[in-house]
Amino acid sequence: MKKPDLEYLDMATGERIAVLATDPDTNQRHGPGLFWLGGFKSSMGGTKASALSAWARESGRACCRFDYSGNGMSDQDAFEDATITKWLAQAQEVFEKYAPGPRIVVGSSMGGWLALLLYRALSKRGCANQIAGMVLIAPAADMTTHLMWDVFPKPIRAEIETKGVWHRPSDYGDGDYPITLNLIEDGREHLILEGGLDVVCPVRILHGDADPDVPWQHGERLFQALHGDDITFTLIKNGDHRLSSTEDISRLIQTIATLPV
Repeated sequence: MKKPDLEYLDMATGERIAVLATDPDTNQRHGPGLFWLGGFKSSMGGTKASALSAWARESGRACCRFDYSGNGMSDQDAFEDATITKWLAQAQEVFEKYAPGPRIVVGSSMGGWLALLLYRALSKRGCANQIAGMVLIAPAADMTTHLMWDVFPKPIRAEIETKGVWHRPSDYGDGDYPITLNLIEDGREHLILEGGLDVVCPVRILHGDADPDVPWQHGERLFQALHGDDITFTLIKNGDHRLSSTEDISRLIQTIATLPV
């Protein structure tokens, strides 16, 4: 299977989304393909996404990854205009056009939240079977509320309310993260932890116990909020937020390869 060619999807709302997708010939397919959902201000060229794409090619599996607006090779100027609603719409359209199911959805950090929102949206349309399984890496469900607004000190909240944005410093060398009032308010329309979510497909949650960005207790809370017959939560000793070491990626691939789908 050849390497994917970069394509662009023009959204009706004006964003241009960069997509990389491969699909082996029918007689070469081995198991469900992958659909990658990255984290906040991350790109599809990251360590985990690239490793999964390479593994998929070697294993005869389809793989689709893309950059949200404002990230990676998609519209760079659109980050401060982005919301969970917009990113979810992009994920849905890319999934429908480039990732015919059933697929295993792999979501990292914010991508874990979007994976669940994608599943919920498909379920409402009677299409949940398009997702064969989910693997969630340090999932940041409801992050705009529980990991941002609820823990921000009063001066930061005030700055967001008065200026419309606060630039959060990053520890990953990728520039400040603009946290907008629009992002915070929009995120409240997509909460999962309070009401829970019924899930038919198998779900695997991988979380490091030394994660400084999404505490492992947050992942455990999500585990409790999901209702299904095949959901597991794996706590990784000394694991950080990104879980992108050689050992972490091997564990991730093994988790995907052994999903009962």
